[in-house]
Amino acid sequence: MDKKEFIEEFEKYLKKMQIKFSEEQYNQFYKYMNLLIEWNKKINLTAIIEPKEIILKHFVDSLTIAKYIEENKKVADVGTGAGFPGIPLKIYRKDLKITLIDSLNKRLNFLNEVIAELELKEINTVHGRAEELGQNKEYREKFDIVTSRAVANLSTLSEYLIPFIKKDGKCIYMKTLELDEELEKAKKAINILGGKIIKTDKFYLPESEIGRSIVVVEKEKQTPIKYPRKPGTPSKEPL
Repeated sequence: MDKKEFIEEFEKYLKKMQIKFSEEQYNQFYKYMNLLIEWNKKINLTAIIEPKEIILKHFVDSLTIAKYIEENKKVADVGTGAGFPGIPLKIYRKDLKITLIDSLNKRLNFLNEVIAELELKEINTVHGRAEELGQNKEYREKFDIVTSRAVANLSTLSEYLIPFIKKDGKCIYMKTLELDEELEKAKKAINILGGKIIKTDKFYLPESEIGRSIVVVEKEKQTPIKYPRKPGTPSKEPL
């Protein structure tokens, strides 16, 4: 896909979202897409490799949470994979300070190249598992906002994410539309970990039939020190 076609395709979605990009931002996203396609031939970063799908299912999807994040916040993207939603958020919102967390070094090598090539500032990568980093005082309760597109049930995801948030900070979950039963089951875990659900929004990505739910949890009190439990436990034995 050439750059002109890329901009036209991306712009039709952005107009629906009332988002405007500079030429530099379009250039950064275009470069990001091409790096993703190129690196994906060497390491498995994404199953989505067709340019139009990358624009909608990765870039547009990532940008849906921007409106939930106030200015100048410190954001952690846990289990970032190929950089979603963290890198699209950074390109769009230069005010945000973003930390990309992943357990696989080869993904971080890709992300570090993207950061360098796009000349992004105030964004860094951290190697490690959420269960271990959530117990590390360098990261525990150090972020205003924590988010993730990781595929895990909400109870497990809450144990991964909530320990990273400062008191009064927010956790933003990106899930599919079929959420009600999962959300009901997760309320206990969210409460134990110090959080409270303050918002649930359901919508479709623009010009598509792809349904999304955004759940916003506010942290009311500190997370008990025994959470997160050791690696593997939150997924095997959800709270």
